[in-house]
Amino acid sequence: MFDVVLLQPEIPPNTGNIIRLAANSGVRLHLVEPLGYELSDRHLARAGLDYHDLACVSVHPHWKACRAALAGRRFFALTTKGSVRHDAPAFAAGDVFVFGPESRGLPDDVLAGFPAEARLRIPMRPTNRSMNLSNAVAVVVYEAWRQFDFGGAVTG
Repeated sequence: MFDVVLLQPEIPPNTGNIIRLAANSGVRLHLVEPLGYELSDRHLARAGLDYHDLACVSVHPHWKACRAALAGRRFFALTTKGSVRHDAPAFAAGDVFVFGPESRGLPDDVLAGFPAEARLRIPMRPTNRSMNLSNAVAVVVYEAWRQFDFGGAVTG
């Protein structure tokens, strides 16, 4: 399916929510250190409920290691500095969506590694700074999955 990368996430409940999303949607989650919390944090566990064992989660020591582990894939950076709407690309299986830390987003040196057409933004009111990380991840994952007609999901 797809891969989601959280570069240096800071808030445990956001990551817990994203773990739950990963379990429910089938995306693989990659956490890039340093993390702003311990993986044993009770807030992380509480937000993820009992979904931790149902999600595929990898931890990478730094961005270069993560990028190398996912070599050959198509990467998209999610950023308020993007010029392409998140629903514009035709996504492909194996695409990777990269999100930055909650307090500052993706650093400029990381963004520089993405061509303009791979810098995606989620529409929002121009007077606001950004969306909550776990909400932004959900918006992008569900749009990408929608393009695949929610393949693999149980529908009723």
